[in-house]
Amino acid sequence: MKAIVSAAKINGQIEAIASKSFVHRELICAALSKEKTKILCKTVSEDITATALCLDALTANVIREDDKFIVTPHSKHKNEKDIILNCGESGSTYRFLLPVAAALGLDTVFLLDGRLKDRPINDLFNALESHGIKISGKNEEKVTVSGSLTAGTFTLPGDISSQYITGLLFALPLLKEDSEIQITSPLQSKGYVDITLTTLKKFGITVEMSESIIKVKGNQRYISPKTIVSEGDWSNAAFWLCAAAAAGEVTVTGLNNSSVQADRKVTDILKRFGAFVTENENFVTVKKSDLSGIEIDTSEIPDLVPALATAAAGAVGKTVFYNADRLRFKESDRLNSISRTLTLLGADTAVTEDKLIISGNGRLSGGTVHSFFDHRIVMMSASAALISQEDIVIENAESVSKSYPLFFEDFRKLGANISEVL
Repeated sequence: MKAIVSAAKINGQIEAIASKSFVHRELICAALSKEKTKILCKTVSEDITATALCLDALTANVIREDDKFIVTPHSKHKNEKDIILNCGESGSTYRFLLPVAAALGLDTVFLLDGRLKDRPINDLFNALESHGIKISGKNEEKVTVSGSLTAGTFTLPGDISSQYITGLLFALPLLKEDSEIQITSPLQSKGYVDITLTTLKKFGITVEMSESIIKVKGNQRYISPKTIVSEGDWSNAAFWLCAAAAAGEVTVTGLNNSSVQADRKVTDILKRFGAFVTENENFVTVKKSDLSGIEIDTSEIPDLVPALATAAAGAVGKTVFYNADRLRFKESDRLNSISRTLTLLGADTAVTEDKLIISGNGRLSGGTVHSFFDHRIVMMSASAALISQEDIVIENAESVSKSYPLFFEDFRKLGANISEVL
């Protein structure tokens, strides 16, 4: 699909979609409990659907009904071989469920699409293999896992992917004996681990965490809270807030300003750019102002960078995103894809090993870009059209469905001028 987006000012109110980070985790915990759980979330995405379908194949009946998931655990696959889990392009689904399947002792085949087989995972493989798991087809599109995970000490880096740690945190309480995760390098994206710990606590799982060691008692039981209301998603709401900072005024509702989601830092960063920001308990309003370039440490907020890049292009002066090397291992090499996209649209950008530099002048020229099959690059490119002199044409814009299928529909509600060509 091609999407053609023209310059416009956006204005209005939009409700945040459900937090993908929370819904992944809530679905998994619900599937590992012993009773039915209702998870209230109005919106779903391809990644969330992948997790729901995989859990339905693995250890629960997962039904989507109106604005909620109904998860009913079962153990019907206990004696089956080669359960097939199609992860699509969802790194969360793959990295979270790999240790879970191992802890359940289920022979499982993971099917991977797109760039997923190339994204980092070897450290997690090594940790699982050192505790009784056999893995074949590594870094291929079909990965087979067998054996039963044993408890003990798991050693993992903290600066590659926090998803390794989250996957183990789901799995280790299921084992009979206690375990420990030793983190050998500074834990980046700690906010995502905090989301995991928050969700585990809702399901009665206790974890003891220090700076570099996480202790998990074995033989714990997941206890369903019966009903959960998923939080609004700060990562995707950031695109509306950053777009408004450059070209309009938008209020996003359904956001928890006390959330452990690290991406809620977007409001503080936009204030530093010079945007007008109003915050309340469950909504945020951002209004266009004269923006100036700043420096941003992205180590804890890598998923915010594409959204913030729009604000940087709409600012005057140099914006430096540093500690950004982990962006190379997302759905695309985002240091490269953000830089190449904005350069094609008329921006002055540069990339180093761990930095993205955008020297903005408040406007872009427009042009044709590719999505890199990356949902956040689609949203960034569409937002950039608001400050472009000519239309922006986005090739393979359907990639946005990975996290936000209704993105263009919601963008139109805010006043964006969009035409789509199938």
